[in-house]
Amino acid sequence: MSLNELIDEFLRYLLIDKGYSNNTISSYKQDLNKFSNYFKNINVNSITGDNLKEYIKYLNKENYDSKSISRNISCIKSFYKFLLINKYIKNNVSDILSIPKVKKSLPNILTEDEVDKLLDIKLTDEFDYRNKTMLELMYATGIRVSELVDLKLSDVDFNQDIIRIFGKGSKERIIPFGEIAKDYLYIYISKYRIMQLKHGNNDYLFLNNHGLKITRQGFFKIIKKIASEKGINKEISPHTLRHSFASHLLKYGADLRTIQELLGHSDISTTQIYTHITNEELKKDYKEYHPHGN
Repeated sequence: MSLNELIDEFLRYLLIDKGYSNNTISSYKQDLNKFSNYFKNINVNSITGDNLKEYIKYLNKENYDSKSISRNISCIKSFYKFLLINKYIKNNVSDILSIPKVKKSLPNILTEDEVDKLLDIKLTDEFDYRNKTMLELMYATGIRVSELVDLKLSDVDFNQDIIRIFGKGSKERIIPFGEIAKDYLYIYISKYRIMQLKHGNNDYLFLNNHGLKITRQGFFKIIKKIASEKGINKEISPHTLRHSFASHLLKYGADLRTIQELLGHSDISTTQIYTHITNEELKKDYKEYHPHGN
């Protein structure tokens, strides 16, 4: 793949898998387009660490301020991490660049009322049942959209009410699901999924209108459309349900280590971002409801 094609794939990943806002995606695109123009017609595997250092020097000569330089370095490092995970490169030469200290923004989440609105789908055909089941399962388990679309029939265990996930690094984790998700999984699998089969057997759980595995992009469009129809005026992606799952668990007393295990985070510090969300909600409620809150 060309450098521009890899950048496009990375931006789709940020939008669909990571749930980044349109503004953030636009910033990444602007930075990576400049990066691509600088390394025009050069294969990404031919770019060295010293080349990246020279690029940062070039940005300094172009009178970029320190904040913009930090943003560009963060963008490049994220891009290279994506390339390494997906095996587009063998070595992450961006490790040579210093990691800037950037304050993490809190992830976007839905309120419980907004989740209820999103899940309240009128069920008329097999596609409505598929969409309902996917949304219920995402909110019930907090799995990534890539994990959702990769689910196979054999990954669902109705006897133990669990799904088996093979996440980052092919690590297996077991995640329980509740009665609502179980009911819709059973209905979809036993009655409606067969209507979507077009080319004989297919092991994947969720299928598109061609009878093939639904894509991340396909599900992203579905959730955006439903949210718009329900009047949910927030930046929303499949990842928003993952954030909401974790935040709501924490709100009702779940242990942070349990949430870390369910989400498949290797580092507890990644999970701790949800404690900041809960603290912000506490402050908001205090100001709204305490007589002397303001």
